[in-house]
Amino acid sequence: MSQHRRTHSLRDVNPAYFDRRFGYLRKIIIAVVVAIVAQLIHLQLLNHASSVQQSRNQILKPVSIPSLRGGIYDRYGQILSISAPADQVIADNFRVKDPAKEARALASHLHMSVATLERKLSLHSGCVILTNSLPIKDGTFITEHNFDGINVYPASFRESPNGQVGTALIGKINAAGIGSAGLEYQYNSLLAGQDGLERVYRSPKGVSLPVAPTQVLKKAVRGQGLELTVDTALQYVTEQALGKQMHDMEALTGVAIVMDVKTGEVLADVSLVNTKTSAGPLGPISTYGVDIGVPGIQQTVNNMALQWDYEPGSAFKLVPFSAALNAKTITPQTMFTIPNSLKVNGTVLHDAEGHPLEHFTATQVLAQSSNIGTYKIAQTVGKQGVLSEVLRLGFGQLTGLNYPGESAGILKTSNNFAERDLANLSIGQVDAVPPIQVLDAYNAVANGGVFVAPKLVRAMINANGQAVATPPSPAHRIMPANVAGTLRTMLQQVVMAGTGIRAVIPGYLVAGKTGTAEVPNPHALGYIYGQYNATFAGFAPANHPVLSMLVVLQRPLRSYYGGTAACPVFQRVMSYALHHYGIVPDGVSNKPVPGISSDVKSDVT
Repeated sequence: MSQHRRTHSLRDVNPAYFDRRFGYLRKIIIAVVVAIVAQLIHLQLLNHASSVQQSRNQILKPVSIPSLRGGIYDRYGQILSISAPADQVIADNFRVKDPAKEARALASHLHMSVATLERKLSLHSGCVILTNSLPIKDGTFITEHNFDGINVYPASFRESPNGQVGTALIGKINAAGIGSAGLEYQYNSLLAGQDGLERVYRSPKGVSLPVAPTQVLKKAVRGQGLELTVDTALQYVTEQALGKQMHDMEALTGVAIVMDVKTGEVLADVSLVNTKTSAGPLGPISTYGVDIGVPGIQQTVNNMALQWDYEPGSAFKLVPFSAALNAKTITPQTMFTIPNSLKVNGTVLHDAEGHPLEHFTATQVLAQSSNIGTYKIAQTVGKQGVLSEVLRLGFGQLTGLNYPGESAGILKTSNNFAERDLANLSIGQVDAVPPIQVLDAYNAVANGGVFVAPKLVRAMINANGQAVATPPSPAHRIMPANVAGTLRTMLQQVVMAGTGIRAVIPGYLVAGKTGTAEVPNPHALGYIYGQYNATFAGFAPANHPVLSMLVVLQRPLRSYYGGTAACPVFQRVMSYALHHYGIVPDGVSNKPVPGISSDVKSDVT
C-alpha cells in the first residue's frame, strides 16, 4: 500500500486564524497612523511656532556688524587717521582639507605670500584671523567661491593719509580693531561706536542661503570723531626739524612741543627715537617701525612728551628765580658774588667752567646759567620757598589731559630734604618731570603769570559730521603779572647774549632758557658718565607772546649742550610757525646786554 503526503490548501486553514492576524495588523497600522497624525497635529498646530524656530535656528546665524570707527582730524580738518569699509577674513583651519592647495588659490586675493598663508591654514587652532582689512572686492570673490573653512565678515581698516605724522601722539589700533596706544586708546569707546547685529541664513558650511531677507536686530552706530588741536603742517615741520637734528647730533630720542600761549592748545607734539644709535642702558625704546623721512628716525610708541620723566637741568632754574622775585628777595639788578666753586654740605658746587671771582646781577646769573649764583638765589627763599614754587608752577601734577600713561613726575619732598638738595634741585638735578610740565611753566610766564592747562582735543565730531567744541582749558594765576613780566625780560637776555643765542629769530624778540643735564642711570645710583640731556624752553614774540615751545634731545653725542643741540630746533620751528600763523615781526633788534658773554657751553649742571 503506497503512502503519499497530503497537500494543504487555504481552505484547510481555520478562517479565525487569519482574522486574528489581520486584526493585529490593522491595529498596528491604525496605531501608527494615529501616532503620525498626532505628531503632525502637535507639530503643525500645537507646536508649530517652536518647530519652525528650531528649523530656522539651524541655518539662521547671528552676525555682528562692526561699526565704522570715527576719524581723527587736525584743527583744520586734515585727516590724521580714518577708517574705511573692508572685510575681515577668518579661517576655521580644522575644516581646511588641503592647506597648500587652498593657499595657492587664496594668497593673491588676501595679499600675502603662499608660504605665509599655508602656514596659517595649517595651524589647526580652530580660528585664525587672516586679515582685518581686506578690500571688499577681494572679500566678495572669496565669499562667492566658497573656500573650505574660510569665512568673510564685514569690517573696516585704519589708514593715515599723511603717513607717520603724529603717530606717537595719536597711537594705533590692534588686530582686533581696538586702540592700543595714544589717543586711539584713550578715546577707544567713543571712536569705536557700537556694533550692530543681524541674522542671515547660512548653510552649515557658511554659504549664504537666499531663503529670506537678512534680519537687522540692531543697527551699527558709527563712532564719533576727534578734532585735535594739532596743526598737521606744523607737526610735520617739527618732526622733520627735530629728526634731522637728532640724526646730526646722534641723539637717542627727541621731544618737541609747540603750544598756543593763551589757550594751551598743543599745536605740535613730537616724540622720536634714533634707531641708528645704540640705546645702551637707556633702551630698549619701542617704535612704530617706519622712518619719518630721516634715516633711522622713527615715531616712539610711548609719547615721551607726557610719559617720560627726565631731569631738565638749568631749564628748571625758572623755579628759584620765580620764587625769589615773587618773594621780593631779589630784583633783576641784585648783585651776587660768584666764586669758582662753593662747598655745600661736603659737596662741591661749581659752574660749568672754571672762572675767577665774578660779580653778576641776577639777570646775568640767569643769562650765564651760573649754578653757584642760582643756588645763592635759592637760599634767599629757602627750602620751603623753593618746594612751594615747584608745586605752584605745576610740577608733580597731572595735566588733566588724562592721556594714557601720563606721568606726574617724581619730586623731592621736605621729609628727606638736605641742604645740598636745595642746590641740586635749584639747578634741575633732583626732580624728574615730564617735558610737558616744563613747557607749562614757561607758558605761564609767557601768559602773564596765568597757568593754562594743555589741551589736545578741540571738538568731538558726531555721526552727522557736526563738531561739538570741547570746553576751554582751565586756567588760574600762579604768579603776579609784574613778576611774569620781569621774568620775560630776564629770559630775553638768555637769548640775546647768553646761553640761548642760537634761538635768535631775526625780527622777533625771543625769550627762553637752556638746560644741559647729566643722564641718570636707570639701573644704578648716579649718572651715566659723559651723557647729557639738552633742553631749550622758550616763547615768541617775547614782548607779546603767542607761541611757546620746548625741545629736548636725549643723549646727543656730537654736541650735548642745550644751546647747541636744542636751540637750533627751536629756531627753525618757531621761525616757520611765526610766519605760518601770520605773526607780524615786531622789528625789535636783538641787542646784546653789555658785560654778558655768549658762551653756549655754560648751562651744564
